[in-house]
Amino acid sequence: MALTRGDDYPIHQTPEPIAYGGTDRNFYDRYFFNGYHPTEGEDFFAAAFGVYPHLNVTDGAFVVVRNGVETALHVSGQLGDRMDMACGPLRIVVVEPLHKLKILVDSPEHGLKAEVEFESRSAPIEEPRFIRRNGTRAFMDYTRLTQNGRYTGWIELDGERRSVDGFVGTRDRSWGIRPVGARDSQDIIPAPKPQFYWLWSPSSFENGSFFFHSNEDALGRPWNTRAVWVPDQADEEGFDHLNGQAKVNWKSGTRHAVDAVVELTDDWGKPAGKVEFKPLYNFQMMGLGYTHPKWSHGLLHGPLAVEREDIVLAEADPKMPFNLHVQALSEVIYTDADGTVRKGRGVLEQLVMGPHQPSGFSDILDMAK
Repeated sequence: MALTRGDDYPIHQTPEPIAYGGTDRNFYDRYFFNGYHPTEGEDFFAAAFGVYPHLNVTDGAFVVVRNGVETALHVSGQLGDRMDMACGPLRIVVVEPLHKLKILVDSPEHGLKAEVEFESRSAPIEEPRFIRRNGTRAFMDYTRLTQNGRYTGWIELDGERRSVDGFVGTRDRSWGIRPVGARDSQDIIPAPKPQFYWLWSPSSFENGSFFFHSNEDALGRPWNTRAVWVPDQADEEGFDHLNGQAKVNWKSGTRHAVDAVVELTDDWGKPAGKVEFKPLYNFQMMGLGYTHPKWSHGLLHGPLAVEREDIVLAEADPKMPFNLHVQALSEVIYTDADGTVRKGRGVLEQLVMGPHQPSGFSDILDMAK
């Protein structure tokens, strides 16, 4: 039976029941959260939860970084009612759409429990639609909303409970088409050369948020990008849309940033300030399933599978493909067009593979000199 509770809400996008997500087997629908203290310490947490209707799979992860160790709780199971956003010990609750959400974790046998609530600081931004093809095949076709907020609650790791009251961070919602699940059995011909350049840098300041991202081709030309300053409590009319160009200094022997600056201009090309990023450490996105060799998104692990993984961050080899994708917890300085300086924190997410001329990368995995 395809009918579920979702069918009693006016949210259909096709003539089919909500259980069916269009026609592409790679359709997905996902939540993401991260959180950190706005001024001090290195504690960090993140969560992800996704559904894959055509694969009949749901999965997710909850991750905590303490004392240089990234502890990840991976979950995967069979998709049931899409309105029941839970998989094993991980649950997402929408308390008030576009404003309040909860993350609940209850896995004492794996040493992890949490009750964390996100409350938005402003309306979300809608990033430009991401459309990318490999030949005639859709590689990506999705929409994402992004929103900064403040957290309350607690996280318990191995019996030590710490409050996250006052933490800040970002949540996003994306849905559409990405590569998920098992690899397609029939390769694209002619085979495209692997290339992907991605920076994403939501940042939190005392009275507002800065958002910047850029997808670029091998020559460094952006094919999807946005820069926007969002004051607290603002709706879309109060957003300050800008143009940004990132310059990254890469750490020798890696594809990870030592530091970066986003130079801002207005719509007439006039300088409009800059945002500087100084990473403190790299959070490995594989803890949330991104590029993970075992827990990659949408893979089938049976009716329910739960596993804990501990990653010592200082021992993560930056040359391994599954370690390329990181979010660097960063100190951030935003100097606007009037010379006003704001200091805050954010993440500098990086996933760079293949050639990128401005960075000096010419092959799939050559590293910075």
